[in-house]
Amino acid sequence: MTVPETLELEPASSPETTPGSIGCAMRPIAERWQEIIQQVKREYLSSTQSYPWIVGFSGGKDSTVVAHAVFEALLAIPPSQRQRPVHIVSNDTLVESPLVMAHLNDVTAQIKYAVDNLNLPITVARTHPKLTDTFWSLLIGKGYPSPNSQMRWCTDRLKIQPTGGYIKKYISDYGSAIVVLGVRRSESNRRQQTVDRYQNVRGQNLNEHGTIPNAYVYRPIVDLSTDDVWDILGSFSAPWGGTHTRLFQLYRDAEGGECPVVLSKDEAPGCGTPNSRFGCWTCTVVEKDRSLQGFIDAGKHIYQPLVAFRNWLIEIRNDPTRRSAIRRNGRLTFAGDGKHILGPFTIQTRKEILEKLLEAQAQFGGQLISNEELDIIHKIWATELQNEGSVADA
Repeated sequence: MTVPETLELEPASSPETTPGSIGCAMRPIAERWQEIIQQVKREYLSSTQSYPWIVGFSGGKDSTVVAHAVFEALLAIPPSQRQRPVHIVSNDTLVESPLVMAHLNDVTAQIKYAVDNLNLPITVARTHPKLTDTFWSLLIGKGYPSPNSQMRWCTDRLKIQPTGGYIKKYISDYGSAIVVLGVRRSESNRRQQTVDRYQNVRGQNLNEHGTIPNAYVYRPIVDLSTDDVWDILGSFSAPWGGTHTRLFQLYRDAEGGECPVVLSKDEAPGCGTPNSRFGCWTCTVVEKDRSLQGFIDAGKHIYQPLVAFRNWLIEIRNDPTRRSAIRRNGRLTFAGDGKHILGPFTIQTRKEILEKLLEAQAQFGGQLISNEELDIIHKIWATELQNEGSVADA
């Protein structure tokens, strides 16, 4: 994906030749954008009016276009007809790229300020993993080996469970909820297969969510190309104020790409693959963190300690001298080919990881681990050491 080098886009009447876009591909982007807003408006006023909308918002290009369309649609609806509650929900894994989080915090603050002043039925919310399920609580506290493509425990704990829990709460309150996502066919072959598998099994624009009962998915920009998305962001100012210029710069510095909103394990492969380049700065699923390296190459050398720490985590992952022989369930486990399956990091290694993390934090100059997480980690260690002592005495 190429981020446009300038916001000075072609005139609205220029040919549009992207296959699969809404309606005729030759129509100007301004006309197609208005069609999307009108479609969102009609869907908002449809017979499923009592069900709340949960807009998944990562702060990336696709979710920004969706939030933009929802905001514009609500402004076009008389206040008396704005009966459906809308939630713009972002997820903080607590190990997000600091620069990305700074952007997300600024944008959600702008949205909330505009919502309050315009009296729109929008709630701006943020989900987080449980304190016992954070990346550091599990990696350093319990010794979970750093995630890889075969053992991606992070996605479920840090992303799926927190946001899924938020959705389920409103399903309980209203009987159902509609998740509004910036899913697009052209993102990848896998994404296109997922879109086609669940396409419009309920009504014209909704489909059942694959894993959350009584939840439905609405995808207002499913047929837009990547170029369409950038054209819209460059052509139309943010309805909550300002422009999308900072988002363009963020993608340029990060060499483009983002980790998408993930709500099910079916979608998990989109997180931590070469096609998703910014998200958790601790991501050890990818071979190289292109986003942080992109920020460093753009002159933001403050992120060098984070890259060095992440690379070290990858290096030590499979070192048998740093891993327990038995797993956390107390069993000695072997794979089908007879290969020994290592257990968690030893407490000695966990202490070393924490020491290096605190060193990186001091060099970075910003918080990478919270005091609450430190307390949880030390409690886990104390319990494990006490249990080991009891076993040794027995």
